[in-house]
Amino acid sequence: AGCVLLGQLHSWADAAGKEEHPNILWLTSEDNGIFWVSCYGGTNCKTPNIDKLAAEGFRYLHCFDNAAVCAPTRSTWITGMYAISNGTQPMRSRNNIPHDVIKYYPDMLKKAGYHVSNWTKTDYNIGGRPDRDCWDVIDRKIRFGWRKRKPGQPFFAVVNSTSSHESRAHGDVENTRNDPDKMKLHSYHPDLPVIRKNYAKYADAVENMDNDIKETLDALKEDGLYEDTIIIYCSDHGGVMPRSKRFLYSSGTHCPMIVRIPEKYKDIWPARKPGMTVDRIVSFVDMPKTWLSLAGAEIPDTFQGTVFLGKGIEPEPQYHLSFRERADERCDFVRMIRDKRFAYYKNYMPYAPAGQYLQYLWRAQATPAWEKYYKEGKANEITGRFFRPRVSEEFYDTVKDFDNVHNLINDPKYQRRISRMRRAMRKKLLELYDSGFLPESMRERRAKEHNLTIYEMVRNPKLYPLESYMDAADMALERNP
Repeated sequence: AGCVLLGQLHSWADAAGKEEHPNILWLTSEDNGIFWVSCYGGTNCKTPNIDKLAAEGFRYLHCFDNAAVCAPTRSTWITGMYAISNGTQPMRSRNNIPHDVIKYYPDMLKKAGYHVSNWTKTDYNIGGRPDRDCWDVIDRKIRFGWRKRKPGQPFFAVVNSTSSHESRAHGDVENTRNDPDKMKLHSYHPDLPVIRKNYAKYADAVENMDNDIKETLDALKEDGLYEDTIIIYCSDHGGVMPRSKRFLYSSGTHCPMIVRIPEKYKDIWPARKPGMTVDRIVSFVDMPKTWLSLAGAEIPDTFQGTVFLGKGIEPEPQYHLSFRERADERCDFVRMIRDKRFAYYKNYMPYAPAGQYLQYLWRAQATPAWEKYYKEGKANEITGRFFRPRVSEEFYDTVKDFDNVHNLINDPKYQRRISRMRRAMRKKLLELYDSGFLPESMRERRAKEHNLTIYEMVRNPKLYPLESYMDAADMALERNP
Protein backbone atom coordinates (compact mmCIF):
# COMPACT_ATOMS: atom_id res chain seq x y z
CA ALA A 1 0.00 0.00 0.00
CA GLY A 2 2.90 2.30 0.85
CA CYS A 3 4.40 1.75 -2.62
CA VAL A 4 1.06 2.44 -4.28
CA LEU A 5 0.63 5.65 -2.24
CA LEU A 6 4.19 6.72 -3.03
CA GLY A 7 3.58 6.09 -6.75
CA GLN A 8 0.38 8.07 -6.57
CA LEU A 9 2.19 10.97 -4.89
CA HIS A 10 4.80 10.92 -7.65
CA SER A 11 2.12 10.99 -10.36
CA TRP A 12 0.36 13.87 -8.60
CA ALA A 13 3.67 15.71 -8.33
CA ASP A 14 4.32 15.08 -12.03
CA ALA A 15 0.85 16.38 -12.88
CA ALA A 16 1.39 19.47 -10.73
CA GLY A 17 4.76 20.04 -12.38
CA LYS A 18 3.18 19.83 -15.83
CA GLU A 19 0.57 22.38 -14.85
CA GLU A 20 3.30 24.78 -13.78
CA HIS A 21 5.40 24.10 -16.88
CA PRO A 22 3.18 23.73 -19.93
CA ASN A 23 4.65 22.81 -23.28
CA ILE A 24 4.58 25.78 -25.65
CA LEU A 25 4.46 25.54 -29.44
CA TRP A 26 4.92 28.81 -31.32
CA LEU A 27 3.82 28.55 -34.95
CA THR A 28 4.93 31.46 -37.11
CA SER A 29 4.39 32.27 -40.77
CA GLU A 30 6.15 34.81 -42.90
CA ASP A 31 4.77 38.01 -44.39
CA ASN A 32 0.97 37.63 -44.13
CA GLY A 33 -1.20 40.11 -42.23
CA ILE A 34 -4.83 39.65 -41.20
CA PHE A 35 -5.93 40.61 -44.75
CA TRP A 36 -4.92 37.10 -45.90
CA VAL A 37 -6.51 35.00 -43.12
CA SER A 38 -10.12 33.96 -43.57
CA CYS A 39 -11.10 33.89 -39.88
CA TYR A 40 -10.10 37.59 -39.79
CA GLY A 41 -12.42 38.34 -42.71
CA GLY A 42 -9.91 37.79 -45.52
CA THR A 43 -11.66 36.72 -48.72
CA ASN A 44 -8.78 36.13 -51.16
CA CYS A 45 -7.87 32.67 -49.95
CA LYS A 46 -8.99 29.95 -47.58
CA THR A 47 -7.09 29.15 -44.38
CA PRO A 48 -9.18 26.28 -42.89
CA ASN A 49 -6.48 25.03 -40.52
CA ILE A 50 -5.79 28.41 -38.97
CA ASP A 51 -9.57 28.95 -38.79
CA LYS A 52 -10.00 25.61 -36.98
CA LEU A 53 -7.28 26.59 -34.49
CA ALA A 54 -9.20 29.83 -33.88
CA ALA A 55 -12.40 27.87 -33.27
CA GLU A 56 -10.57 25.77 -30.66
CA GLY A 57 -8.68 28.72 -29.19
CA PHE A 58 -8.82 32.48 -28.83
CA ARG A 59 -8.46 34.94 -31.69
CA TYR A 60 -6.79 38.22 -30.77
CA LEU A 61 -8.21 41.22 -32.60
CA HIS A 62 -5.45 43.77 -31.98
CA CYS A 63 -2.04 42.17 -32.44
CA PHE A 64 0.60 44.39 -34.04
CA ASP A 65 4.19 43.97 -35.19
CA ASN A 66 6.74 46.53 -34.08
CA ALA A 67 8.85 46.62 -37.25
CA ALA A 68 6.93 45.45 -40.39
CA VAL A 69 9.98 43.59 -41.69
CA CYS A 70 11.69 40.39 -40.62
CA ALA A 71 15.14 40.97 -39.07
CA PRO A 72 14.24 43.93 -36.79
CA THR A 73 11.10 42.03 -35.76
CA ARG A 74 13.12 38.95 -34.84
CA SER A 75 15.65 41.11 -33.00
CA THR A 76 12.75 42.47 -30.95
CA TRP A 77 11.45 38.96 -30.31
CA ILE A 78 14.71 37.31 -29.24
CA THR A 79 15.71 40.08 -26.80
CA GLY A 80 12.28 41.14 -25.58
CA MET A 81 13.36 44.70 -26.42
CA TYR A 82 12.29 47.14 -29.11
CA ALA A 83 15.09 46.99 -31.68
CA ILE A 84 15.29 50.82 -31.67
CA SER A 85 16.26 50.62 -28.00
CA ASN A 86 19.43 48.61 -28.67
CA GLY A 87 20.37 49.79 -32.17
CA THR A 88 19.44 46.64 -34.09
CA GLN A 89 16.61 48.10 -36.22
CA PRO A 90 18.30 48.61 -39.63
CA MET A 91 17.95 45.52 -41.84
CA ARG A 92 21.03 43.27 -42.05
CA SER A 93 23.10 45.49 -39.76
CA ARG A 94 24.28 42.91 -37.16
CA ASN A 95 25.14 45.63 -34.64
CA ASN A 96 26.54 44.33 -31.40
CA ILE A 97 24.73 44.54 -28.06
CA PRO A 98 26.08 43.95 -24.52
CA HIS A 99 25.31 40.24 -24.28
CA ASP A 100 26.25 40.18 -20.59
CA VAL A 101 23.31 42.57 -19.99
CA ILE A 102 20.78 41.50 -22.64
CA LYS A 103 19.64 37.88 -22.45
CA TYR A 104 17.70 36.00 -25.10
CA TYR A 105 14.38 34.49 -24.04
CA PRO A 106 15.44 30.87 -24.89
CA ASP A 107 18.35 31.31 -22.43
CA MET A 108 15.83 31.94 -19.67
CA LEU A 109 13.61 29.03 -20.74
CA LYS A 110 16.58 26.66 -20.67
CA LYS A 111 17.43 27.94 -17.20
CA ALA A 112 13.87 27.04 -16.16
CA GLY A 113 14.35 23.46 -17.41
CA TYR A 114 12.81 23.72 -20.87
CA HIS A 115 14.03 22.05 -24.03
CA VAL A 116 14.07 24.77 -26.69
CA SER A 117 14.01 24.19 -30.45
CA ASN A 118 13.62 26.30 -33.57
CA TRP A 119 12.86 25.22 -37.12
CA THR A 120 14.02 27.37 -40.08
CA LYS A 121 14.26 30.90 -38.67
CA THR A 122 16.78 32.90 -36.69
CA ASP A 123 17.70 36.16 -38.49
CA TYR A 124 18.17 38.14 -35.27
CA ASN A 125 20.20 40.98 -36.81
CA ILE A 126 22.53 41.03 -33.79
CA GLY A 127 26.32 40.77 -33.71
CA GLY A 128 28.55 39.25 -31.05
CA ARG A 129 26.69 35.95 -30.71
CA PRO A 130 25.78 33.25 -33.26
CA ASP A 131 22.02 33.15 -33.81
CA ARG A 132 21.92 29.39 -33.24
CA ASP A 133 23.69 29.57 -29.90
CA CYS A 134 20.62 29.87 -27.67
CA TRP A 135 18.75 26.79 -28.95
CA ASP A 136 19.05 23.12 -27.97
CA VAL A 137 17.94 22.02 -31.44
CA ILE A 138 18.07 24.17 -34.55
CA ASP A 139 18.38 22.00 -37.62
CA ARG A 140 16.54 22.26 -40.93
CA LYS A 141 16.22 18.47 -40.94
CA ILE A 142 14.47 18.44 -37.53
CA ARG A 143 11.12 20.14 -37.96
CA PHE A 144 9.53 18.93 -34.73
CA GLY A 145 12.31 19.66 -32.26
CA TRP A 146 10.31 18.56 -29.22
CA ARG A 147 11.04 14.98 -30.25
CA LYS A 148 14.67 15.48 -29.17
CA ARG A 149 13.94 16.42 -25.56
CA LYS A 150 14.55 14.26 -22.49
CA PRO A 151 11.62 12.10 -21.29
CA GLY A 152 9.09 14.26 -19.45
CA GLN A 153 10.98 17.50 -20.12
CA PRO A 154 8.73 20.48 -20.95
CA PHE A 155 9.44 22.02 -24.33
CA PHE A 156 9.27 25.33 -26.12
CA ALA A 157 9.31 24.87 -29.90
CA VAL A 158 9.26 27.41 -32.72
CA VAL A 159 8.09 26.02 -36.07
CA ASN A 160 8.20 28.62 -38.83
CA SER A 161 6.56 28.37 -42.23
CA THR A 162 8.33 30.06 -45.14
CA SER A 163 5.62 29.15 -47.66
CA SER A 164 4.02 32.61 -47.47
CA HIS A 165 7.30 34.54 -47.73
CA GLU A 166 7.46 37.54 -50.10
CA SER A 167 9.60 35.55 -52.54
CA ARG A 168 6.56 33.35 -53.24
CA ALA A 169 4.96 36.37 -54.91
CA HIS A 170 7.87 36.77 -57.35
CA GLY A 171 8.08 35.41 -60.87
CA ASP A 172 5.41 34.02 -63.17
CA VAL A 173 1.86 34.96 -62.15
CA GLU A 174 -0.04 32.75 -64.61
CA ASN A 175 -2.04 29.57 -63.92
CA THR A 176 -2.82 30.20 -60.25
CA ARG A 177 -5.23 28.01 -58.26
CA ASN A 178 -7.05 31.10 -57.04
CA ASP A 179 -9.04 33.16 -59.52
CA PRO A 180 -7.51 36.62 -60.17
CA ASP A 181 -10.96 38.02 -60.97
CA LYS A 182 -12.14 37.17 -57.45
CA MET A 183 -9.30 38.96 -55.67
CA LYS A 184 -10.18 41.85 -53.36
CA LEU A 185 -7.56 44.56 -53.93
CA HIS A 186 -6.38 47.20 -51.48
CA SER A 187 -7.83 50.56 -52.53
CA TYR A 188 -4.37 52.02 -53.11
CA HIS A 189 -3.63 49.51 -55.89
CA PRO A 190 -4.93 50.18 -59.41
CA ASP A 191 -7.16 47.43 -60.75
CA LEU A 192 -4.80 45.97 -63.35
CA PRO A 193 -4.81 42.35 -64.62
CA VAL A 194 -1.19 41.74 -63.60
CA ILE A 195 -1.86 43.03 -60.07
CA ARG A 196 -4.89 40.74 -59.74
CA LYS A 197 -2.78 37.82 -60.92
CA ASN A 198 -0.04 38.67 -58.41
CA TYR A 199 -2.63 38.72 -55.61
CA ALA A 200 -3.85 35.29 -56.72
CA LYS A 201 -0.30 33.93 -56.79
CA TYR A 202 0.24 35.07 -53.19
CA ALA A 203 -3.16 33.70 -52.16
CA ASP A 204 -1.91 30.30 -53.35
CA ALA A 205 1.18 30.74 -51.17
CA VAL A 206 -0.88 31.56 -48.08
CA GLU A 207 -2.95 28.41 -48.60
CA ASN A 208 0.28 26.40 -48.79
CA MET A 209 1.33 27.99 -45.50
CA ASP A 210 -2.00 27.03 -43.93
CA ASN A 211 -1.25 23.41 -44.87
CA ASP A 212 2.16 23.71 -43.16
CA ILE A 213 0.32 24.65 -39.96
CA LYS A 214 -1.83 21.50 -40.28
CA GLU A 215 1.24 19.28 -40.70
CA THR A 216 2.80 20.57 -37.49
CA LEU A 217 -0.43 20.25 -35.51
CA ASP A 218 -0.89 16.71 -36.85
CA ALA A 219 2.61 15.80 -35.62
CA LEU A 220 1.80 17.17 -32.17
CA LYS A 221 -1.38 15.07 -32.10
CA GLU A 222 0.49 11.95 -33.28
CA ASP A 223 2.86 12.40 -30.33
CA GLY A 224 -0.06 12.65 -27.88
CA LEU A 225 0.87 16.20 -26.88
CA TYR A 226 -1.99 18.24 -28.30
CA GLU A 227 -3.85 18.55 -24.98
CA ASP A 228 -0.64 19.24 -23.02
CA THR A 229 0.58 22.13 -25.15
CA ILE A 230 -0.25 25.82 -25.39
CA ILE A 231 -0.21 26.66 -29.10
CA ILE A 232 0.35 30.16 -30.46
CA TYR A 233 0.03 31.07 -34.12
CA CYS A 234 1.02 34.46 -35.57
CA SER A 235 2.66 35.88 -38.66
CA ASP A 236 6.03 37.65 -38.36
CA HIS A 237 4.60 40.87 -39.86
CA GLY A 238 2.15 41.92 -42.54
CA GLY A 239 2.45 41.74 -46.30
CA VAL A 240 3.02 41.02 -48.99
CA MET A 241 1.70 43.08 -51.92
CA PRO A 242 3.55 46.43 -52.35
CA ARG A 243 2.95 49.00 -49.55
CA SER A 244 2.43 46.39 -46.84
CA LYS A 245 5.61 44.65 -45.67
CA ARG A 246 8.23 47.27 -44.63
CA PHE A 247 5.55 49.95 -44.14
CA LEU A 248 3.82 50.76 -40.87
CA TYR A 249 0.32 50.89 -42.29
CA SER A 250 -2.27 48.34 -41.11
CA SER A 251 -1.49 45.96 -43.98
CA GLY A 252 2.14 45.83 -42.79
CA THR A 253 1.67 45.66 -39.02
CA HIS A 254 -1.78 44.24 -38.13
CA CYS A 255 -1.14 40.52 -37.69
CA PRO A 256 -3.18 37.42 -36.88
CA MET A 257 -2.61 35.89 -33.47
CA ILE A 258 -4.44 32.83 -32.18
CA VAL A 259 -3.79 31.06 -28.89
CA ARG A 260 -5.11 27.56 -28.14
CA ILE A 261 -5.00 26.63 -24.46
CA PRO A 262 -5.97 23.07 -23.47
CA GLU A 263 -8.80 22.44 -21.02
CA LYS A 264 -6.28 21.47 -18.31
CA TYR A 265 -5.05 25.08 -18.28
CA LYS A 266 -8.49 26.69 -18.48
CA ASP A 267 -7.67 28.86 -15.45
CA ILE A 268 -5.63 31.06 -17.83
CA TRP A 269 -8.14 31.23 -20.68
CA PRO A 270 -8.25 34.89 -21.83
CA ALA A 271 -12.00 34.69 -22.53
CA ARG A 272 -14.92 32.64 -21.19
CA LYS A 273 -14.63 29.76 -23.68
CA PRO A 274 -12.71 28.70 -26.80
CA GLY A 275 -13.85 30.22 -30.07
CA MET A 276 -14.15 33.69 -28.55
CA THR A 277 -12.14 36.76 -29.49
CA VAL A 278 -9.85 38.80 -27.23
CA ASP A 279 -10.13 42.57 -27.39
CA ARG A 280 -6.67 43.41 -26.02
CA ILE A 281 -3.72 45.20 -27.64
CA VAL A 282 -0.75 42.85 -28.05
CA SER A 283 2.57 44.10 -29.40
CA PHE A 284 5.17 41.65 -30.65
CA VAL A 285 7.54 42.91 -27.95
CA ASP A 286 5.07 41.47 -25.41
CA MET A 287 5.43 37.92 -26.67
CA PRO A 288 8.81 36.75 -25.26
CA LYS A 289 8.00 38.20 -21.85
CA THR A 290 4.66 36.38 -21.90
CA TRP A 291 6.27 33.06 -22.91
CA LEU A 292 8.67 33.34 -19.94
CA SER A 293 5.79 34.14 -17.61
CA LEU A 294 3.76 31.14 -18.82
CA ALA A 295 6.79 28.90 -18.28
CA GLY A 296 7.44 30.23 -14.78
CA ALA A 297 10.88 31.40 -15.93
CA GLU A 298 12.85 34.38 -14.69
CA ILE A 299 12.12 37.56 -16.68
CA PRO A 300 15.15 39.85 -17.15
CA ASP A 301 14.79 43.53 -16.27
CA THR A 302 15.74 44.43 -19.84
CA PHE A 303 12.49 43.02 -21.26
CA GLN A 304 10.27 45.92 -22.32
CA GLY A 305 6.97 44.25 -23.14
CA THR A 306 3.82 43.50 -21.17
CA VAL A 307 2.65 40.03 -20.10
CA PHE A 308 -0.70 39.57 -21.87
CA LEU A 309 -1.66 36.02 -20.83
CA GLY A 310 -1.51 33.69 -17.85
CA LYS A 311 -1.25 34.08 -14.10
CA GLY A 312 1.35 36.84 -14.42
CA ILE A 313 -0.82 38.99 -16.70
CA GLU A 314 -0.13 42.74 -16.54
CA PRO A 315 -2.39 45.73 -17.27
CA GLU A 316 -3.08 46.33 -20.95
CA PRO A 317 -1.00 49.17 -22.46
CA GLN A 318 -2.88 52.11 -23.94
CA TYR A 319 -0.82 52.18 -27.15
CA HIS A 320 1.26 50.07 -29.50
CA LEU A 321 4.48 51.47 -31.06
CA SER A 322 5.98 50.58 -34.46
CA PHE A 323 9.19 51.81 -36.10
CA ARG A 324 10.67 51.88 -39.60
CA GLU A 325 14.23 52.61 -40.67
CA ARG A 326 16.46 51.21 -43.42
CA ALA A 327 14.91 48.22 -45.15
CA ASP A 328 17.38 46.51 -47.46
CA GLU A 329 19.04 49.34 -49.44
CA ARG A 330 16.52 52.13 -48.77
CA CYS A 331 16.68 54.51 -45.81
CA ASP A 332 13.50 55.72 -44.18
CA PHE A 333 12.53 56.92 -40.68
CA VAL A 334 8.95 56.57 -39.48
CA ARG A 335 7.41 56.12 -36.05
CA MET A 336 3.79 55.07 -35.48
CA ILE A 337 1.71 54.84 -32.33
CA ARG A 338 -1.79 53.43 -32.28
CA ASP A 339 -4.62 52.18 -30.14
CA LYS A 340 -7.32 49.74 -31.22
CA ARG A 341 -8.77 52.20 -33.70
CA PHE A 342 -6.59 55.23 -34.43
CA ALA A 343 -3.01 55.37 -35.73
CA TYR A 344 -0.68 58.39 -35.65
CA TYR A 345 2.48 58.55 -37.81
CA LYS A 346 5.54 60.78 -37.93
CA ASN A 347 7.48 60.73 -41.20
CA TYR A 348 10.95 61.95 -40.29
CA MET A 349 12.03 61.70 -43.97
CA PRO A 350 8.93 63.14 -45.65
CA TYR A 351 10.89 64.38 -48.66
CA ALA A 352 11.34 60.74 -49.77
CA PRO A 353 8.33 58.86 -51.15
CA ALA A 354 7.22 55.78 -49.24
CA GLY A 355 7.62 53.93 -52.54
CA GLN A 356 11.35 54.41 -53.09
CA TYR A 357 12.71 51.86 -55.57
CA LEU A 358 13.81 48.76 -53.70
CA GLN A 359 15.30 45.96 -55.75
CA TYR A 360 13.63 43.07 -53.86
CA LEU A 361 10.21 44.71 -53.68
CA TRP A 362 10.27 45.32 -57.45
CA ARG A 363 10.66 41.58 -58.14
CA ALA A 364 6.93 41.07 -57.71
CA GLN A 365 5.24 41.92 -61.00
CA ALA A 366 2.63 44.05 -59.23
CA THR A 367 5.19 46.68 -58.17
CA PRO A 368 6.68 47.76 -61.53
CA ALA A 369 3.17 47.56 -63.05
CA TRP A 370 1.91 49.96 -60.39
CA GLU A 371 4.89 52.29 -60.90
CA LYS A 372 4.37 52.30 -64.69
CA TYR A 373 0.69 53.16 -64.18
CA TYR A 374 1.76 56.10 -61.98
CA LYS A 375 4.44 57.33 -64.41
CA GLU A 376 1.91 57.28 -67.25
CA GLY A 377 -0.16 59.80 -65.29
CA LYS A 378 -3.10 57.45 -64.73
CA ALA A 379 -3.02 57.37 -60.91
CA ASN A 380 -5.39 59.38 -58.73
CA GLU A 381 -4.75 60.82 -55.27
CA ILE A 382 -5.07 57.43 -53.60
CA THR A 383 -3.35 55.16 -56.14
CA GLY A 384 -0.53 57.65 -56.76
CA ARG A 385 0.42 58.72 -53.25
CA PHE A 386 2.89 55.86 -52.70
CA PHE A 387 5.25 57.38 -55.30
CA ARG A 388 5.05 61.01 -54.12
CA PRO A 389 6.83 62.81 -51.26
CA ARG A 390 4.95 62.56 -48.00
CA VAL A 391 3.43 64.89 -45.45
CA SER A 392 5.10 65.15 -42.03
CA GLU A 393 2.29 63.47 -40.10
CA GLU A 394 -0.52 61.05 -40.81
CA PHE A 395 -3.55 60.01 -38.76
CA TYR A 396 -6.05 57.29 -39.66
CA ASP A 397 -9.24 55.72 -38.40
CA THR A 398 -8.12 52.12 -39.04
CA VAL A 399 -11.61 50.68 -38.52
CA LYS A 400 -13.27 52.80 -41.21
CA ASP A 401 -10.08 52.93 -43.28
CA PHE A 402 -7.98 49.76 -42.92
CA ASP A 403 -6.03 50.74 -46.05
CA ASN A 404 -4.94 54.01 -44.42
CA VAL A 405 -5.66 56.22 -47.43
CA HIS A 406 -7.76 59.02 -45.85
CA ASN A 407 -5.35 61.13 -43.79
CA LEU A 408 -7.27 62.92 -41.00
CA ILE A 409 -4.29 64.82 -39.57
CA ASN A 410 -5.92 68.23 -40.18
CA ASP A 411 -9.47 67.23 -39.23
CA PRO A 412 -10.58 69.56 -36.37
CA LYS A 413 -12.56 66.69 -34.80
CA TYR A 414 -9.38 64.77 -33.95
CA GLN A 415 -6.94 67.47 -32.85
CA ARG A 416 -7.12 66.71 -29.12
CA ARG A 417 -6.62 63.00 -29.75
CA ILE A 418 -3.72 63.69 -32.10
CA SER A 419 -2.06 65.95 -29.49
CA ARG A 420 -2.39 63.19 -26.88
CA MET A 421 -0.86 60.63 -29.21
CA ARG A 422 2.00 63.00 -30.16
CA ARG A 423 2.84 63.41 -26.48
CA ALA A 424 2.55 59.66 -25.83
CA MET A 425 4.89 58.91 -28.74
CA ARG A 426 7.51 61.38 -27.51
CA LYS A 427 7.34 59.96 -23.99
CA LYS A 428 7.73 56.39 -25.27
CA LEU A 429 10.66 57.17 -27.59
CA LEU A 430 12.49 58.91 -24.73
CA GLU A 431 11.75 56.00 -22.41
CA LEU A 432 13.22 53.57 -24.95
CA TYR A 433 16.27 55.73 -25.78
CA ASP A 434 15.25 55.54 -29.44
CA SER A 435 18.53 55.20 -31.32
CA GLY A 436 17.17 56.37 -34.68
CA PHE A 437 17.73 60.12 -34.31
CA LEU A 438 21.23 59.96 -35.75
CA PRO A 439 21.86 58.63 -39.26
CA GLU A 440 22.78 54.96 -39.19
CA SER A 441 26.47 55.33 -40.14
CA MET A 442 26.90 58.24 -37.73
CA ARG A 443 25.49 56.36 -34.74
CA GLU A 444 27.70 53.36 -35.54
CA ARG A 445 30.76 55.57 -35.84
CA ARG A 446 30.06 57.47 -32.60
CA ALA A 447 29.59 54.25 -30.65
CA LYS A 448 32.80 52.78 -32.09
CA GLU A 449 34.83 55.92 -31.30
CA HIS A 450 33.91 55.51 -27.63
CA ASN A 451 34.29 51.73 -27.61
CA LEU A 452 30.60 51.30 -26.82
CA THR A 453 27.69 49.41 -28.30
CA ILE A 454 24.88 51.57 -29.70
CA TYR A 455 22.78 50.36 -26.76
CA GLU A 456 25.31 51.93 -24.36
CA MET A 457 26.00 55.02 -26.44
CA VAL A 458 22.37 56.16 -26.66
CA ARG A 459 22.04 55.92 -22.87
CA ASN A 460 24.79 58.52 -22.42
CA PRO A 461 23.17 61.98 -22.76
CA LYS A 462 26.55 63.60 -23.51
CA LEU A 463 27.01 61.36 -26.53
CA TYR A 464 23.36 61.20 -27.52
CA PRO A 465 21.23 64.20 -26.36
CA LEU A 466 17.98 62.65 -27.55
CA GLU A 467 15.59 65.38 -26.41
CA SER A 468 17.55 68.00 -28.35
CA TYR A 469 17.54 65.82 -31.46
CA MET A 470 13.79 65.27 -31.17
CA ASP A 471 13.16 69.01 -30.72
CA ALA A 472 15.22 69.80 -33.82
CA ALA A 473 13.41 67.12 -35.82
CA ASP A 474 10.02 68.44 -34.72
CA MET A 475 11.00 71.95 -35.79
CA ALA A 476 12.11 70.66 -39.20
CA LEU A 477 8.88 68.71 -39.66
CA GLU A 478 6.85 71.89 -39.23
CA ARG A 479 8.30 72.86 -42.64
CA ASN A 480 7.93 76.54 -41.78
CA PRO A 481 10.69 78.72 -43.31
